[in-house]
Amino acid sequence: MAKRGSGEGTKENPWRLKTPPLTAEFTIYRDDEADPPLLVCQVGSTKLTYLARVLDDLPAMLEKHGDWMLLGSADENKAPPADSVEAWGRAKQNPVGGWYGQRKGYRGRLAMYVPPLLEAFGKVELEHNPKNNRVRAK
Repeated sequence: MAKRGSGEGTKENPWRLKTPPLTAEFTIYRDDEADPPLLVCQVGSTKLTYLARVLDDLPAMLEKHGDWMLLGSADENKAPPADSVEAWGRAKQNPVGGWYGQRKGYRGRLAMYVPPLLEAFGKVELEHNPKNNRVRAK
């Protein structure tokens, strides 16, 4: 695990990370027992789930994109900025044909919680500004 996180990625010992602006902590783990496998993210009392395949799909998309991309994190009921990671995570044209987020009402915020994990794995570069952070493939 990289400098910004700790843990083993299990339910008992989840990865402990910070949001891109480094202002909030959250935990996330991989649940391979789920069908399909999920990432389970805990932010305070809120639980979000994302398809685990995003750990491969997002870096592949960023590599193809070839440059910095705005994160554009947004709640499920808010439209994300066009051409952002959040917009891609909901798009009918992505590899899963829609939402990576799986829990109805909590399907958004993929761009807030998945890129820090990818950064910890060394798969992406991530900005850590107060707002408007971007990400790119390494």
